[in-house]
Amino acid sequence: MGKTIAITNQKGGVGKTTTAINLTACLAEIGKKILLIDLDPQGNSTSGLGLRAGSLTVYEALMGRAAFAATIVETGIPGLKLAPADIRLAGAELELVDMEEREYRLKRALQAVEGEFDYMFIDCPPSLGLLTVNALSAAQRVLIPIQCEYYALEGVSSLVNTINRVKHSFNPGLDIEGVLLTMLDGRTNLSLQVVDSVKKHFKAKVFSTAIPRNVRLGEAPSHGLPIHVYDPRSIGAESYRDLARELLDRNE
Repeated sequence: MGKTIAITNQKGGVGKTTTAINLTACLAEIGKKILLIDLDPQGNSTSGLGLRAGSLTVYEALMGRAAFAATIVETGIPGLKLAPADIRLAGAELELVDMEEREYRLKRALQAVEGEFDYMFIDCPPSLGLLTVNALSAAQRVLIPIQCEYYALEGVSSLVNTINRVKHSFNPGLDIEGVLLTMLDGRTNLSLQVVDSVKKHFKAKVFSTAIPRNVRLGEAPSHGLPIHVYDPRSIGAESYRDLARELLDRNE
């Protein structure tokens, strides 16, 4: 059975989708069978892999209108498959409210496919609504990207509280896989201070790999490619390869 990891932070612009795309692609490059689930109505993981959602998306699976397996598509990256999303998913927050066992819709849907993958990653929306609660209820672990900026830890306590509430109410096995520092500029005192404060807060949960600021990382999604394909020798590609190896070391 594959391990499910939710990538989440309700603060936007922290590198959540960049990490979802590039970490999964680098794990696939190593030879793992990976499913990336786009649970963000903006559909940035879908477009960042050069794809467009078709008639069947994660939304249809959550609503029980399609089997989850029917939503999964090839990405063009060997070993990496995607369950796509688009703006239709925005309606799920409202529609889920009146459904029975609404927090478990994604978990139930994934059960039919989890045996086909080594890892399943969920790219969560930048909010703590029902979609994120579904992701946390379905996952065994949470990966939290934190941007190296002044307000880095702002809102993280709310996220940790949500994780703890979901763990207590819906998913006793849930835990933090790791905290990933993103957009690191090692030349500035501010970045180094943020690294220090995050490590004091999360201790051993912080990945030793940090993702630096990198122009090529910002360009890659507009070409619909993960960084290791767009510019294999860039510092961004090397960093996500290092992260993939570190995650595997922690798990295997």
